[in-house]
Amino acid sequence: MASRQSKRRPAPVVRTTGRASRGAARPATQSSASPSKAWSGRFDEPVDELVKRFTASVSFDRRLSGADIRGSLAHARMLAAQKIITPKDLAAIERGMASISREIDSGRFEWSLDAEDVHLNIEKRLTALVGDAGKRLHTGRSRNDQVATDVRLYLREEIDAIRAILSTLQASLLDAAGKYSDVVMPGFTHMQVAQPVTFGHHLMAYFEMFERDRERLSDCRGRVNRLPLGAAALAGTTFPIDRERVAKELGFDALCENSLDAVSDRDFAIEFAAAASLVLVHLSRFSEELIIWMSPRYRFITIPDRFCTGSSIMPQKKNPDVPELVRGKSGRVIGHLVALLTLMKGQPLAYNKDNQEDKEPLFDTVDTLRDVLTVFAGMVPGIRPVPERMRAAALEGYATATDLADYLVGKGIAFRDAHEIVALAVREAEKQGCDLAELTLDVLKRFSGKIGADVAGWLTLEGSVARRKHPGGTAPVQVLRAVARGRKRLSQA
Repeated sequence: MASRQSKRRPAPVVRTTGRASRGAARPATQSSASPSKAWSGRFDEPVDELVKRFTASVSFDRRLSGADIRGSLAHARMLAAQKIITPKDLAAIERGMASISREIDSGRFEWSLDAEDVHLNIEKRLTALVGDAGKRLHTGRSRNDQVATDVRLYLREEIDAIRAILSTLQASLLDAAGKYSDVVMPGFTHMQVAQPVTFGHHLMAYFEMFERDRERLSDCRGRVNRLPLGAAALAGTTFPIDRERVAKELGFDALCENSLDAVSDRDFAIEFAAAASLVLVHLSRFSEELIIWMSPRYRFITIPDRFCTGSSIMPQKKNPDVPELVRGKSGRVIGHLVALLTLMKGQPLAYNKDNQEDKEPLFDTVDTLRDVLTVFAGMVPGIRPVPERMRAAALEGYATATDLADYLVGKGIAFRDAHEIVALAVREAEKQGCDLAELTLDVLKRFSGKIGADVAGWLTLEGSVARRKHPGGTAPVQVLRAVARGRKRLSQA
């Protein structure tokens, strides 16, 4: 698809409006003449002006123009190969479409509200440029299968672009995880200090989430990449078309097998919105942690100034606006998923005008996801841990208590008994206002005679994380191995 014109604010702040559509420099206008609609012979009065504006989609679906031209050219070549149109007609169509593509790319194309949508705008212009050949292009197809094809072509390319940005974000996480593989921090459950982990291990948890996201998008792409063209309005066509030829030219993996389903299905868009929603959920969770960690109460990390803003009244403030906005945009994308599900739930077969409402939530989901991933991928390399603050926090919650229980199990004590022994030791440490590691050996022996001098190595933060050296564990050596595996997975993608 030809490149879009985009209106972007300076990085790193993402736009709060949708991406400008392809060729958006010229607004949709109402022509002074009142050209006949593709279906106007059935009606004996013109469409009401309010209805015309209400039903038109050209203001937003013109971003499909590149896909529409590609699909139309493949259709025309198939028609010529099947001797449904002449080689002369095909040459005229190809010449006209090349001209239209240049006009759209340069912003000179005049979008018309009278022509309703991207498809009729292009067809109207094609007919103006090449005459009757333009009118023959629509042989053997309908706008129903045409728009379904256009949206699939568009979304297929967007999925590829989004997966590439996800890979960039994952690479940034791998770099940071490798760099901070041995920085100890508290791991939390219920927002209470639970056990020590490493910062690198924590970052790798998000790498795994995003890896699942990439896999989901890849799976979704497979179902997007099926050709509906040839289904026509709903029942197929009487012309001897070659759908396999069109699918091959356009790079589709398979055909939509049922004509009714082909024109009415929007599962692929809903599936993409669901996958996008999960990406945003993961980004929102990450954002929430960054916001908490950056607060003065924690001060676990710093985020570069270029990803933050200040206050108009409080000069000391450094606000994590990017993570906050990302957290907020998750609701926007999740809302689009709900809108698409609601749109489809009551529709009978086959195509209904309701389906015009699929595009704006889909387009905004694509735009939002691309922007959020891009800004996050740029921010992650600048995040810096504050190791002394992380370590101090890990020492506040008796994070090595489970290690002491494991130590006692190794001495032959049943885990439930060891759990009770350690609970009593923690109570004593609380009374003394110290960490478990600071209790003397004599004090510890009061709770179990099996505790010996070798317990000291079990009660340090570094010893705790180092012992968790199995695959998936938080030990620095395992974090580095996970990073290496992650790099290999990205290289094979």
